[in-house]
Amino acid sequence: MEQQLLTLFESTHGVLAYGLVFSVLLLCGLGVPLPEDVSLILGGFLVFEGKANLQLMMAVGYLGIIVGDSTIYLFGRRIGSRVGTRPGGFFSRIVTPEKRARVENLFKRHGEKIIFLARFLPGVRAVTYFTAGSVGMKYSHFAFFDSVAALVSAPVFVYLGFYFGGELEQLIHAVRKGQTRVVIGVVVAVVGWVVVSRLWNRFRAKSEQVVVPPTATTLEAPPQVPGQKVP
Repeated sequence: MEQQLLTLFESTHGVLAYGLVFSVLLLCGLGVPLPEDVSLILGGFLVFEGKANLQLMMAVGYLGIIVGDSTIYLFGRRIGSRVGTRPGGFFSRIVTPEKRARVENLFKRHGEKIIFLARFLPGVRAVTYFTAGSVGMKYSHFAFFDSVAALVSAPVFVYLGFYFGGELEQLIHAVRKGQTRVVIGVVVAVVGWVVVSRLWNRFRAKSEQVVVPPTATTLEAPPQVPGQKVP
């Protein structure tokens, strides 16, 4: 797949180069099995070859990610409840009931943080953003966390393609190899965060349980002696 993309990218320059990067990223956002990170790297490689501008390619990469992610989010808002009722459709193959159930459980526990993490977890981006729309997450919240993640990934991968353009194959191999480590690292971090949060909540709940000794609201009056005046 990377070799076909490289051949396609090398035949473009200028406006066509930006349009190609934007189009591929849009398709990635819709769940088409294309390597998003490699596409960004190849955009940087075009800058290395003098066929595009670095800052403009970074901006195009960012916009391509946001538009693609927002598109599948909006599909989730409009048709999310109907996916799965008609097997064989495009989205039913991408957003299977099993994947959606897992992502919905993650949303219940971690909310918007999943949007940020999904950017760095290939294979679950489309179903995550589709589910975000189908469960009714506010678009402003979705766009904020997705934008923060895209501001990290797009410039970094484009710059890597530009800086290491002379060692493109080694770079792509290193990114592929490093992706596995990133996925493992993110999973470990999420699990660790969940465990620590639960332990902290339990500790805080116990510390807030203060035993209050019973106090008498009224004082019992001493027994009165017949004929004695009460002072």
